Amino acid sequence: MSSSTLGGLRTGSSGDAWERAARAGYLVSGALHVALGAVIVRIGLGAGGEADQTRLLASVGDGALGRVLLAVAALALLALAGWQAADAVREPETRERGRAAAKSLVYLALAASTASIALGSAASDQDSQAHGVAGALMRAPAGRVLVGAIGLGLVAAGAFHVIKGVTRRFEEDLRSPSHPEVGAGVRWLGTVGYVAKGGALTLVGGLFGYAALTADPDKAAGIDGAVERLRDAPAGPVLVVTVGLGFAAYGLYSLARSRYARM
Repeated sequence: MSSSTLGGLRTGSSGDAWERAARAGYLVSGALHVALGAVIVRIGLGAGGEADQTRLLASVGDGALGRVLLAVAALALLALAGWQAADAVREPETRERGRAAAKSLVYLALAASTASIALGSAASDQDSQAHGVAGALMRAPAGRVLVGAIGLGLVAAGAFHVIKGVTRRFEEDLRSPSHPEVGAGVRWLGTVGYVAKGGALTLVGGLFGYAALTADPDKAAGIDGAVERLRDAPAGPVLVVTVGLGFAAYGLYSLARSRYARM
């Protein structure tokens, strides 16, 4: 599809509807991060729980109404993924196209997971998925290199999030004609949220790298496994609570982004 065709789809009444649906995708993402942050805080306080988005989605989908809500959430995330994909085609700079394409894939994966649970598929936790991916890759030629590459990619993504938070580059995503100025509270949430999420991604990437070095796929993990390892570190509970509050901050920032985002 050409950029001119996409531009036509994003104007007029159809474009307005698409934009509203895409903004709703930010609401879904924000709610998930707030819920995940609350679970991580509980883990840090010793109350237990699983820091896993898939499990959270499955708990929402327990019942007919829950599955309807998940179906609506999946459509909103799909709209957001499509909007980012359109940006990947239309952006003039190669770097910006790459970022938009990466965001599109993230939201598309989350939409697919949400839709799968809404349709009644069994939910597999992210740690099990990480073990499975690492194990499958290690059975392939140069598998340890591939697992290590995933780890490096996650560490790079984590570093990008931290830098984006510290330098407040995320403000570029929030400026729009209707809301040229963003409040200090939203900026603070963005800074804390991006740094916390970047730290978590870096830790997950490190675990994939450790799995590659030890040739042990069980060393790979998702957010839940990373939180467990962080909890066992010196001052671990304090660090886990801090990460949980950071995830919640990122979620609140995403909720604000549904209104203030530059679309």
